[in-house]
Amino acid sequence: MNLHLDFNTIITKKFKLKTMKKIILTLSIALGLTQIIKAQVITAVPCDMLDMSVNVGSSTNSISIYHSGQYMTHPQENNIFSWEFTDQLGNILHQDTIVDDAFCNFSHNWSLTDTINVSVHLVNDSANLDAWYTNQGLPLNGNSINCLFTDQLYWSTGASTPWGSWTFIYGNPGIDVTNVNESQIVESNLKLYPSPSFNYLNLEGPKEDYCLQIFNIQGQLFHEMKNINGNQKIDVSFLPSGLYFINVNNNKVNQTKRFIKR
Repeated sequence: MNLHLDFNTIITKKFKLKTMKKIILTLSIALGLTQIIKAQVITAVPCDMLDMSVNVGSSTNSISIYHSGQYMTHPQENNIFSWEFTDQLGNILHQDTIVDDAFCNFSHNWSLTDTINVSVHLVNDSANLDAWYTNQGLPLNGNSINCLFTDQLYWSTGASTPWGSWTFIYGNPGIDVTNVNESQIVESNLKLYPSPSFNYLNLEGPKEDYCLQIFNIQGQLFHEMKNINGNQKIDVSFLPSGLYFINVNNNKVNQTKRFIKR
């Protein structure tokens, strides 16, 4: 009888030990998954893998634009989109700051013959590209998400149909502007057009003498004009294609405007 009890005791202990091992293994897996999930919460992809597109529901007097940055940048609740729409003279048609939402929707009274400049600045101070860099075998830099997107909209109609839709001309991806001075991202009320530009830019400058400088997004000076005043027609045909900032500076103003060179 004692031998039988001892045998049962041994079997029971082994069963309990095996069960405990399973529990520990399950907890370990669960903990590992939890850590993976937590790691995935803070994730993003580079700016040039993001874009914006016009939704099918857009019409002659309303626009709906989708931005892929909302669903590709986490934590999503910290995504901040600063939208701006201007005409070819630089007049602001619509501005909006949207948090945690992939869509920019609003009504408008644009002429269907107008070309509309669109820019959106995506910022998420809680997201970074560490997971992406690790996957690519690249060194980490710890930079948060700071992407600028610029493009143009026009009303496109088919050759054989009267129906049309708002369409992006270039389909530009985003540009990482982490290393660009913040004052260059916050736009001034300078009038600068057209953008994108191929050969010339028109600037409505101040009446007083000022200095004009053109920089690329790395801060390199490409062009400078001193002791000028009033409106200017600026030759930019020599610039390589890309995003640039034009700075106007005198004793009264120091303003910056961005433009795209094609």
